[in-house]
Amino acid sequence: MKKLTLWVTGLAISATACAQNPTAVKYGSLITAADAKKHLSILASDEFEGRETGKPGAEKAANYIAAEFKKLGLQAPVKGSYFLDVPLVENMVTVSPLTLNGQSFMNWKDFVYQGSAETKVNSNEVVFVGFGTADELAGTDIAGKVVVWINEDKPEAGKEANTGYRMNAARQAIVKAIMEKKPALVLAVNEGLTAVLARFNGVNPSGAGRLTIKKATADEKKDTSAPLFMVTGPVADAALKASGKSYADLKAAAKAGKQTQVIKGTAAVTISSTTKDVKAVDVLGFMPGSDPKLKDEVLVFSAHYDHIGLNLRPGATDKVNNGADDDGSGTTGILEIARAFSQAKKDGKGPRRSVLFLGNVGEEKGLLGSEYYTDHPVFPLANTIADLNIDMIGRVGEEYVGKPDSANYVYSIGSNMLSSDLHKIGEEANNTYTKMKLDYKYDDPNDPNRFYYRSDHYNFARYNVPIIFYFNGVHADYHAPGDEVSKINFPLLAKRAQLAFYTGWELANRDNRPVVDKADAAKGTR
Repeated sequence: MKKLTLWVTGLAISATACAQNPTAVKYGSLITAADAKKHLSILASDEFEGRETGKPGAEKAANYIAAEFKKLGLQAPVKGSYFLDVPLVENMVTVSPLTLNGQSFMNWKDFVYQGSAETKVNSNEVVFVGFGTADELAGTDIAGKVVVWINEDKPEAGKEANTGYRMNAARQAIVKAIMEKKPALVLAVNEGLTAVLARFNGVNPSGAGRLTIKKATADEKKDTSAPLFMVTGPVADAALKASGKSYADLKAAAKAGKQTQVIKGTAAVTISSTTKDVKAVDVLGFMPGSDPKLKDEVLVFSAHYDHIGLNLRPGATDKVNNGADDDGSGTTGILEIARAFSQAKKDGKGPRRSVLFLGNVGEEKGLLGSEYYTDHPVFPLANTIADLNIDMIGRVGEEYVGKPDSANYVYSIGSNMLSSDLHKIGEEANNTYTKMKLDYKYDDPNDPNRFYYRSDHYNFARYNVPIIFYFNGVHADYHAPGDEVSKINFPLLAKRAQLAFYTGWELANRDNRPVVDKADAAKGTR
């Protein structure tokens, strides 16, 4: 694919765009492909070992970001430090083979369990509950039994059903209803999981236990809910063997009506766990605003600096998941934007509002760093006017490969969820300066991919802080060793970072903060 060098200049002004601000153009032009390549070549190098949260590579990345913030003259806002400790605990879970009617299945090969409950399951009854609708669950005794549930949306006339394995809010409500009936084990079946698990072949891609935020109270109650296993079709076939029908047969029947039934069959699995504390930090660089009336208001630029670490798959020749795009590109974007603002500050042109540059840890483990920051903010969220989150801006996503605008687009997610002001500001910044295609395909809380819930902006949105999430879309190297620096389109990375800068420049300098005037779409669960 041909790479186009796309620089923002102050020379050409579209007839339909607002007049460019020469000061903004001057500092936006400091965001360059060359400087971005310098940062990313370090952050996504093998030396940083894939930057997995809690591992030495992530600590190296945090130290690098903090050193850059210091060079730029940003303040260290956490009691004189650039680091906000994020107290995490690692839950090391051991799952025995799952045995169903004499057949054995392995975690991360045939199913996935990512919970932390310790339990031992021995059951002689399996209950098929179809799509788990209220009608299917009504009067059905599943206490102490193994439940087989179709983890898809039930088809409705005139409506396209979401058949992906990622659970939306409606399916999470079904899981809650199932759990309230006290089953021993839930098998959530989705045949699309087969292709995902083929990449792992029985090896947990994180190579470690599940990380969670450590609770403040020592007497926290342990998870006593039934374990939920995400399983493939063959696992369901084994569980339902005594019915004389395949999972596909029962699924087809469930589409037509209620097919709940109790089936004799054996199921056994043992889950045990241990825990240990894990060191992790968010990295914060702060620039105080210049306007006495506005400096208490804070604009946040965020990106996660962690990735998924070493490649532990058997026989792998490339041992490092470098995460150049995910999210080395976003972290690099933040450093470039910080450099532009810092030079403006040195020249006496600093922003009227304060700006926080936030490098989050633990995003790949469940948005943990941003969750901790928003639950324990260094600057009050009531004074936080917006979060501009950058997660994957260095590549061409699979839907744009070969298209004429492949080097001049970005997905914009969430700008219109909470604030019509923020959406207009983002549009005007693009029309005035960068003139990219803003693709809103994923700007929907009901998007089957659930991108709105899958990066750090979500934790700001749940507190009604307006957000924009800049994203290039997934590609063949997503969460794979092939996500290398050599595949980054640096001019495109720089242009996308410039869009975030220009949007932020307007937010930091305009008279009024963006109003929150939209329905709260952020109350959905991820």
